[in-house]
Amino acid sequence: MRRLAVPVLAAVAVGLLVALVLVALDDRDSTSPAAAPADAGGLAAPGDQAIYGHIASLRRAGGHYELRFDPASFLSGVTANVAAAEDQGTPCRAASCPPVANDNYAVDESHRLYTYVVPRGAHVTVITNHGNPAQLGATPVTVAQLAQIVANGKAPGVTLFETLDSGVWIRVHIDTVRSLAQQYRP
Repeated sequence: MRRLAVPVLAAVAVGLLVALVLVALDDRDSTSPAAAPADAGGLAAPGDQAIYGHIASLRRAGGHYELRFDPASFLSGVTANVAAAEDQGTPCRAASCPPVANDNYAVDESHRLYTYVVPRGAHVTVITNHGNPAQLGATPVTVAQLAQIVANGKAPGVTLFETLDSGVWIRVHIDTVRSLAQQYRP
């Protein structure tokens, strides 16, 4: 009986260690590239979304901010070409539709606003002339600075390369924005 106890205890210990590692991996900061979902098919974890659109407002509400957001579709490739042709009333087959400028086309049909919670510490980047050139000028700013930019078009110490009309991407978990990044639009 005693001989059996040691292998069982070892198996339980290994099982606990594996469980702790999995919990630690699952609990990583969701804004980190290393925290991308690792499930089959490359789908995001339930409740996680990346959404392109435009900010209508960003206002402080107690210990967080509330974002009013107009989602849109940011299309590329054949999808963008066909959508643009259809919007212009130009019939074409998918393979023969004329290409859109810069291989992207934004479609914003409803202009309906959705409300999201934005924690004060959410990761935010905007595009400036002095930002990281490897990331097209991405510059980290605080949520408070972004709120000033949304309200006034500017914030102290931040000069945008282009206005927020270029659109932004938000990474959301259910109703909470984890990160926000301005989209570069040539």
